[in-house]
Amino acid sequence: MTVTTKPATLAAATALAAAFKDAPVRAPAVSFEFFPPRTEDMERVLWESVTRLAPLAPSFVSVTYGAGGSTRERTHATIARILTETALTPAAHLTCVDATRAEVDEVIARYHEAGVRHIVALRGDPAAGLGAAYAPHPQGYRNAADLVAGIRRQYPDIEITVSAYPEKHPESATVEADIDMLKAKVDAGASRAITQFCFDNDLYFRYLDRVRARGITIPVVPGLLPVQNFKQASTFAERAGASVPGWFARKFDGLDDDPTTRKLIAATVVAEQALDLRARGVDTFHFYTMNRADLVFAICHLLGVRPAHPHEAA
Repeated sequence: MTVTTKPATLAAATALAAAFKDAPVRAPAVSFEFFPPRTEDMERVLWESVTRLAPLAPSFVSVTYGAGGSTRERTHATIARILTETALTPAAHLTCVDATRAEVDEVIARYHEAGVRHIVALRGDPAAGLGAAYAPHPQGYRNAADLVAGIRRQYPDIEITVSAYPEKHPESATVEADIDMLKAKVDAGASRAITQFCFDNDLYFRYLDRVRARGITIPVVPGLLPVQNFKQASTFAERAGASVPGWFARKFDGLDDDPTTRKLIAATVVAEQALDLRARGVDTFHFYTMNRADLVFAICHLLGVRPAHPHEAA
């Protein structure tokens, strides 16, 4: 039997092997983000991904929350299942869009009663979608800093993670204004920040320098997006205010109908990005999994994040 390999696939695999032959031995800390499923098929894919990634012992796994609380019950159900069926530590996303303080506080109380001790506190996008004007609910939390303060006031035992934006939030006038908001969230009680994904590590480090210069000392964890679909990721990036470097786009030229090579290229690009971050002193990563485990698992493996008991990942 003769096995043939497309030249591009072979080149990608060779580049990947070369990039990681000198990878550091010490494994970094990792966390994973999932979103609640809308259909039975999506439910199956989600739990296949959770099962695949759980043996890597992430610090926590977060579950997102739709605009205006549109996925509130599905998020809660996913969190509850993680708590009861796995040994993972869940972090529930929470927003304050289109909700009164009492309504948000009820959600927090439900999470606390269920055993959740970690919340990712976000202002959230307007229910009308990105680009629509944001206005706080008249009886609601004004913004993410106000939400953080509300959580901290009621439940001192809850760990609070917030968002950070190396290229600034799309609605912020300047990066400095954005850092002002991050400082407000930290002053209110946030203990960690996770960045919006970006594909250029220099952007992350320039942002980190500015954050530290403001006296913000909490961990600012880089968020990484393994690109399953380049067109989809580009749309994502545009909506989130994240730039797509020309060199990054060129790596996917001509691969629209070649998912096998596209996946190898994606693994190479993100793994190289993670390794460069590690070489420059970063030892904690947050992966936006898109409910797909394969690329995330492969990148973690290359970075030295392995199951404690290898047979668990079989």
